Amino acid sequence: MGILVQKFGGTSVATPEQRARVLHHIRKALAEEYRLVVVVSAMGRKGDPYATDTLLQLPKQYDDQITPREKDMLMSCGEIISATTISSMLTKHEIKNVVLTGGQAGIITNDHHTNAQILTVNPKRILRELEANQVVVVAGFQGQTTDGEITTLGRGGSDTTATALGVALRADYVDIFTDVEGIMTADPRIVDDASYLERVTYTEMCNLAFQGAKVIHPRAVEIAMQTNTPIRVRSTMSDHPGTLVTNATESDRLAGEVRDLTIIGITQMADVTQIKIRLEQGQYDSQLKVFKTMADHGISVDFISVNPSEIAYTVYDGMAERAAELLTGLGLHPELTGGCAKVSVVGAGIAGVPGVMAKISEALTEEDIQILQSADSHTTIWVLVRGEDMVKAVRALHRKFDLHNIHFS
Repeated sequence: MGILVQKFGGTSVATPEQRARVLHHIRKALAEEYRLVVVVSAMGRKGDPYATDTLLQLPKQYDDQITPREKDMLMSCGEIISATTISSMLTKHEIKNVVLTGGQAGIITNDHHTNAQILTVNPKRILRELEANQVVVVAGFQGQTTDGEITTLGRGGSDTTATALGVALRADYVDIFTDVEGIMTADPRIVDDASYLERVTYTEMCNLAFQGAKVIHPRAVEIAMQTNTPIRVRSTMSDHPGTLVTNATESDRLAGEVRDLTIIGITQMADVTQIKIRLEQGQYDSQLKVFKTMADHGISVDFISVNPSEIAYTVYDGMAERAAELLTGLGLHPELTGGCAKVSVVGAGIAGVPGVMAKISEALTEEDIQILQSADSHTTIWVLVRGEDMVKAVRALHRKFDLHNIHFS
């Protein structure tokens, strides 16, 4: 019997109706004779009684006087509540099961509380429970240190839990259940005719996730990629097979065909500020001063372009004023353009294909959209535009690359 890991997010376990769909997917997997591990997030979103963001409001009545260690103890509760609720439902329907915390499931992390990194996974306890024909329900988003301290894994932590367990257990698949039927070629709130993707590569999925697609966390994809553990992104509310995330060779083999797509998706990231610094001849040490100062003050930089006469990069709008103050303190004269948006064109087929940037420029020029800055990698081309042009840019690029007609047959 193969092993299947199913992960259900907060919206998938929030109500009795949604939990009934969780039960449906669990029964279906058992009928297919999988040994099953179910990873769950805390129930619901901010405002719901047991959601993580709701729990975090409790210490605020005492001016948020809580240490990172104690905060991890608080945040881990939401997933444990969710796991035991799912366990109760399974028991009622005569499905043998056991609940494990992240630590009990063998997830060992460093001691970076609230954003811990997984060091190793020892699946011995899970394997023992699976051999006893139990469905193993694991509280996601958490682990423990070698000293037994509870830790949480930061943003996307339940996705990370699921893929880490999938890798350690050599699972056939890791199914990430969410509120959409798979990965789309663009945000459907922006592009009405966005298409669902039957499959994407790990690299493409990481780039989509890093550049704004929020269906699965990139750290989870990177973990699965280490051992080519296939991920399926699926909807809790349907039986649609979803999007398969795997390596290019395996993806094409499973489909029985060769995929020849240059671009598979357009993503966007709003609310960033472009910072430009003009350099005098010989001011090469300014490059070091700028980026070391940003790092020393915890300001994340992106979209970096450096040449002998200019430094350009972006920060989130909320950090722009502080960044400008620091740069002025270095004797520099930053030029800020706030309210920008980063639009990304993603596809493993970009590498070595001439004319992609020309099509991007053509699409945006036709809409009278100015490109403030651009950069590229083997799988992604980024353009920076003014915020008011973001939606128009995403739609124009989606049309230009004919993504509404994307298919694999």
